[in-house]
Amino acid sequence: MNTRAILLAPSNDAGQRRLGQLQKLANKNQLVKFDLVDATESQDDIVANCTGADVIIAPNIESSNPICAAIPGLKLLQTFSAGTDQLDKGKLLNLGTRVANNGGANAVCVAEHAIWLMLTINHKFDQQIESVRAGKWSQDVTGPLTEFTTLVDKRVGIIGLGRIGSRVARRLRGWECEVVYHDLVTFDADYEADAGARRVPLDELIATSDYVSLHVPLDRVTRAMYSDAEFKAMKPTAVLINTCRGPVVDEAAMTKALQAGEIWGAGMDVTEVEPTDPNNPLITMPNVVITPHQGARVIQSEWNADLNAVENAERIARGLEPYWVVDPV
Repeated sequence: MNTRAILLAPSNDAGQRRLGQLQKLANKNQLVKFDLVDATESQDDIVANCTGADVIIAPNIESSNPICAAIPGLKLLQTFSAGTDQLDKGKLLNLGTRVANNGGANAVCVAEHAIWLMLTINHKFDQQIESVRAGKWSQDVTGPLTEFTTLVDKRVGIIGLGRIGSRVARRLRGWECEVVYHDLVTFDADYEADAGARRVPLDELIATSDYVSLHVPLDRVTRAMYSDAEFKAMKPTAVLINTCRGPVVDEAAMTKALQAGEIWGAGMDVTEVEPTDPNNPLITMPNVVITPHQGARVIQSEWNADLNAVENAERIARGLEPYWVVDPV
């Protein structure tokens, strides 16, 4: 084992368990030795304990930037998350450190979560569950029957047909709805056919979709990309679904659009500020469902992220380029 990889995490039972999982996977090829460095230590102590590391697995938080920038010879900052928006990829790349995300480790469960949000708004599952728990059976479920609907014959517009967006599209194949998409990336015909989605211009997608589902990374291009103009262009019966990052949507504009009836509803696993303000008016709107950024929380996401992290560390050990590198934007 000639490559040292660091897991930057609290030195508690959970951290030790994760370390054990990573090393068990790495033992197969005997290329990488994983160590745990306590993330609760001071920055200077963390950097000192990471000396000699080729790879560090660190969270997508701003404090990871000065730590990784101070580790001489660091080749890869690997994250367990899909997002890398808080990592200074440009500065780190100038220092010789690539930044890689989790390679779609949580793509399936986030796709499932996006569809669950659509169904919950369609059937008001949130109200139904809370009504039963309150001992009121169905008395607290609001709205006429016309507000309850299926996905049949609806158009779902996916913005971003990457690892997560494509899985949303695949899973909607049997729901008897039409799936369209828009992306800055050009995909080949086989990829589109496998996803079961048809490419359309962005303005057409926004104006004609019954559900608009966002699956883009957060960067300087996508921050607040969905704002007043986009909401005004949507159908008044349409629903916005956001399971990527909260700041992709201008939350004030969304609140106004919902209050003005420019759109029907919204389902979100992310908010502009997290945790969101308890007084956020979106929380109490009957046609809005918010979950606390837990769309990736299934055990399979952890297993997949561990596999991908070890694979990338081993690629560094072999002198190969890592997978899933996120370029500065």
